[in-house]
Amino acid sequence: MISRRILRIKVLQLLYAYYTDTDASLNKFEKELFHSINKTYELYHYLLLLIIEITDYAAGRMDIARQKNFPSYEDLHPNTKFIENKVIQQIRMNSDLNSFLNRNKLSWVRNPELIKKIYLRIKNSEVYKKYMESHERSFENDKQLLYSIYASNIATSEDLYNHLEEQSIYWNDEVEFVISIIIKTIKGFQENDRENVRLFTLFKNDDDIEFVKRLFRKAILHKDEYHELIRKFTQHWEIERIAFMDILILQLAITEVIEFDSIPTKVTFNEFLEIAKYYSTNKSSIFINGVLDKIIGYLKQNNKFRKQGRGLVGES
Repeated sequence: MISRRILRIKVLQLLYAYYTDTDASLNKFEKELFHSINKTYELYHYLLLLIIEITDYAAGRMDIARQKNFPSYEDLHPNTKFIENKVIQQIRMNSDLNSFLNRNKLSWVRNPELIKKIYLRIKNSEVYKKYMESHERSFENDKQLLYSIYASNIATSEDLYNHLEEQSIYWNDEVEFVISIIIKTIKGFQENDRENVRLFTLFKNDDDIEFVKRLFRKAILHKDEYHELIRKFTQHWEIERIAFMDILILQLAITEVIEFDSIPTKVTFNEFLEIAKYYSTNKSSIFINGVLDKIIGYLKQNNKFRKQGRGLVGES
């Protein structure tokens, strides 16, 4: 589930924390790194649960309306299309989700006002209105509504972001990514699926576990060597005056080029340039582009790395 880019970002964040901690320990921060990754997986389940809570809130409003002293026809005969959405019911029954929620004690029970606000955003959206007015009752139609709710209503809720920021420091930058995974999850549902449909796993495979662990450790263990390399190609700059995050991004990129023989240098290059756009200064990607290009050329010329595998002939 966790993409390689998110794993690189997690390593970058923990590398920053490692170097700014006065009592840094490699083992301590490696545990913190994996804790951070696990929190992303927790957010995935937490936001899946959110749509169930919103549906239950909508159903509760209908029950209250029926109990009025003088209920209207609409109160007694509400449109139940949303609360009967088949995809939401599949999410509700999912055994993987329920098992994770029970183990980790995740709940929205203390946030009724937030649930109300998000429900009202959904209810007032044009997509929701068209969905409720349509007589079509298809599984695909139910899916399309969920895509819209997550992408347009949940992902853009400032109230949600404020709540998640209060709940965990690890969730600040991950909502959009997690919602993209939730949409992929929903796309994989079939109409006849039952409660045992498998959700996304934390890691795609064991290679990703090894990747994140090795990238973090090797970057720290070879810090002096890689910083010397950075100095070599920033001769007109004092390394102490280069943005700290730029140094860390270069350090990680060099580590990946040297340590991972199956990852093309172009992939490493492009990934860290994209990360630089979001996690450093406005001019960082231009600076990193030039420096990293020279460093990779130097490493290649001096046989400092050897790429192996399909499609990597000529990389080293």
